[in-house]
Amino acid sequence: MLKTDIHADDYALTVHTSEDMLDCMRKGQLDSISIVPNTACFRECMELLYGAIPELPFLPKMSVHLDFVEGHSLAGARETPFLTKAGESRMGLSWGGVFLLSYLPWKRRAAKQQLKKEIKAQIATVQAAVERAVSLAGEHHIPCAQHGLRIDSHQHAHMIPVVWEALTEVIREEGYDVEYIRNSKEPFGIFLSEISLWRTYRPVNFVKNRLLAFYSRRVDRYAKANRLEPMYLWGLVMSGRMDHERIVRLYPKMMAKAERDGRVLEILFHPGLMLPEEASEEIGEEAAADFYLRDDRHVEKAAVAQLEDLRRHR
Repeated sequence: MLKTDIHADDYALTVHTSEDMLDCMRKGQLDSISIVPNTACFRECMELLYGAIPELPFLPKMSVHLDFVEGHSLAGARETPFLTKAGESRMGLSWGGVFLLSYLPWKRRAAKQQLKKEIKAQIATVQAAVERAVSLAGEHHIPCAQHGLRIDSHQHAHMIPVVWEALTEVIREEGYDVEYIRNSKEPFGIFLSEISLWRTYRPVNFVKNRLLAFYSRRVDRYAKANRLEPMYLWGLVMSGRMDHERIVRLYPKMMAKAERDGRVLEILFHPGLMLPEEASEEIGEEAAADFYLRDDRHVEKAAVAQLEDLRRHR
């Protein structure tokens, strides 16, 4: 039987982002969420989640949303100079910067060691919070299907070779019980099958789809070797606007493809909107204007509710 996972990224990015996601969780619309570990509002956002647990129909599964682009270094600036802005603890890498570190031999080894320190710190922060959340859910008899560590990343950075190597080494060295690592592997042909939708996609997202598909091979091998469920991700080509109209048109084909290939289908949304007053130095101005402050986030929030209805009546 096909398994689907309605997932939302960016819990704890900002307080209002988290409140929007909690609204979805109170309505039972999210199967899983990703938690950003390294923002100034992390503790406040987790307290909001802890307080909401007694009123939830169930507690979604929770993932560590590794972030090397925003927030601040949890390992410390002295330990991660390649990852942070000069003289500051703020993260300073772009996606392209992470990518380049994989292919610069004179920096790669040092970069990997710094990434390992930061990954350990970010995992430890979220892991402690998840354990508390699961414990509270148990105390209040709220169902929760979480049984191990779950990992994904901002901008899918964990798929990039140097980050992937650092992550898998950390998992092995620390002996983590991992139940899920996101494989950002999205079926490509389905988007081409609806000719009328071609102009609605951003060309750069096709590039992202193809590049991540190339890197997904090693994730598939890792999943098979470690008995993790194989998966597809839906949310790359339509990243930034997972709207109901296009979802409805592509949904049957996506479902059929995942079922045919025996993969879990993770449908990725960003339903939390940042408020203008929440913009800070932790988050770049360009990213805030182009993504976090856009009303498209509420388009995605509405689509989450509509998708749950669609799935329920399938």
